[in-house]
Amino acid sequence: MTKDIPSIAITMGDPCGIGPEVVVKALSDPKVYGVCRPLVVGNIFAMNQAVDVTGLPITINEISDPRLAGDNPNVIDVLDIHNLNPEDITVGNISVPCGKAAMEWVTEAGNLALAETVQGIATAPLNKEAASLAGYQAIGHMELLQELSQAETVGTMLLAKNLRVVHLTTHRSLKIACEYVKKERISNYLKLTHDSFVQWGFQTPRIGVAALNPHGSDGGLLGTEESEEITPAVIEARANGINAIGPIPADIIFHQAINNEYDVVLAMFHDQGHIPVKVYGFEESITANLGLPFVRTSVDHGTAFDIAGKGIADPTSMLESIRLAVGLAMGKGLTGF
Repeated sequence: MTKDIPSIAITMGDPCGIGPEVVVKALSDPKVYGVCRPLVVGNIFAMNQAVDVTGLPITINEISDPRLAGDNPNVIDVLDIHNLNPEDITVGNISVPCGKAAMEWVTEAGNLALAETVQGIATAPLNKEAASLAGYQAIGHMELLQELSQAETVGTMLLAKNLRVVHLTTHRSLKIACEYVKKERISNYLKLTHDSFVQWGFQTPRIGVAALNPHGSDGGLLGTEESEEITPAVIEARANGINAIGPIPADIIFHQAINNEYDVVLAMFHDQGHIPVKVYGFEESITANLGLPFVRTSVDHGTAFDIAGKGIADPTSMLESIRLAVGLAMGKGLTGF
């Protein structure tokens, strides 16, 4: 068994969705096992179901010691904490026990990362409604892992090809998200983005800052956030050695980023950043967290209950998230493997 390559914990996601299927398909790529030792944190029954659905010649192997995750491309090692009964798995439909179990697998993976038993985490999709019905208030991966690790400031970055977007807010209503467009928060996220990209090998990362309002507010005719909150944060960041540029109208900045004018864009709210990334590279788009004390990447799609169990889910995003987790864990930055 090769021990000088990182171990990556892969959470299975909600077993009622396509998580188990995309994990099995991604791990059928032998290149994965050449660069890491994958450890699936999830449910043995659901993983065997996924193998049956895909028809791939893969064996599911339960291990009790996460340090024993191997590098055999024909065997998927699974850590099952036995928190879910097979009869509670209702593929294609919401299951509260599955929502609860999926969140517990994320917590288990987070603890493994904090203990440095694994060197990174790549996550399959949760179902936020199921997690909420199970009693969780932190219904996303990032929120749960931030709470677990007590990280002060964390951020979500979406990536597709050369387009990288950090989000000032994620899962907030648009009305509430606009209330978060404040100088202090923008300053914090510019520093977080700068420091993360420097850590990933960008000597002086170019950070494009998106405007909130149409046309960048047209000199205040369409809003004051640009002049009162965003511009002062950019000026402060530049005074502190951060190469921040903006605010730039949102209908321009992403085109500029695709043309390599910026290394990353700071978007002001969820859809402002998600839409361009998904239009530019829907299948390969993935997410990565900034500010956690360990590597965490994820698919950028949901549980897709409508196609769960049909064997037609595309594993590209899952494979790309594993690829990026390995690259970050090995100190190769955003190049993956």
